[in-house]
Amino acid sequence: MDVLTENFSLYAQGFLGTVELTVYSSILALLLGFVMASFRVAPVGSLRVLGTVWVTVLRNTPLTLLFFAVLLGLPRFGLVLPFKVFAVLALGCYTSAFICEVLRSGINTVPTGQGEAARSLGMTFGQTLNTVVLPQAFRSVIPPVGSTLIALAKNSAIAGAFSVTELLGTYKNLNELGYSIIWTFVWIAVGYLIITLSISALFNLMEKRWGVAR
Repeated sequence: MDVLTENFSLYAQGFLGTVELTVYSSILALLLGFVMASFRVAPVGSLRVLGTVWVTVLRNTPLTLLFFAVLLGLPRFGLVLPFKVFAVLALGCYTSAFICEVLRSGINTVPTGQGEAARSLGMTFGQTLNTVVLPQAFRSVIPPVGSTLIALAKNSAIAGAFSVTELLGTYKNLNELGYSIIWTFVWIAVGYLIITLSISALFNLMEKRWGVAR
C-alpha cells in the first residue's frame, strides 16, 4: 500500500488523464463511427468508397504508427496542438473504424423491408436511417460498442510514450524514485480495472434497458 498512499496524487493525475483520454476519444470515435457507418450504407457510391477506405486503412494500421503520424506528422503541416489533443485524434479516429463496422453490422440486422417501407412513404435516406433503422440497430450493438470502448481505454496507454499524462506513464516516475516495479504495476492495473469495469457496468445497464432480449 505504501506505493499507492505515498504517491496517491501521482496515481490520481495519471488516472484522471486516462479517463479524459477515454471520454474524449470515445465521443470522437462514436461520432466518426456513426458518420462512416452512414457512408458505408449510403446510396451514393462516392460516400460508400470513402467509408470503405476509412475503415480499411485505419483497421489495418498499427495504432502506434497512427500516433506517430498524428503527433509528429501533423505539426509538419502547420497544425500545432497540445499532445493530448493529438492523442485524442489518434485514438478517436482509430477506434471509429471499429465502431463503424459494429454499427454497420447492427444496421444489417434490420429487415430491408422496413427501409423500403419508409422510402415508400416519402422519407429521405437520412430520415429513414435516423428514425427507422438506427434506433433498431442501436439495440443490437450495445454490447460490442461497449467492448470496443473498453479496448480504447486500454489502448490509451500508448499515449504515455508521447508525453501525454496517463495512468501507465506513472511507472516511470515511480521507478526513478526506487519503488517496487511489481507493486507499481499492480496499482496501475487496478486503475485500469476500475475504468474498464465502469464502462462495462454502464453498457450492461444500457443493454438491460434497451438491448434486444435473447
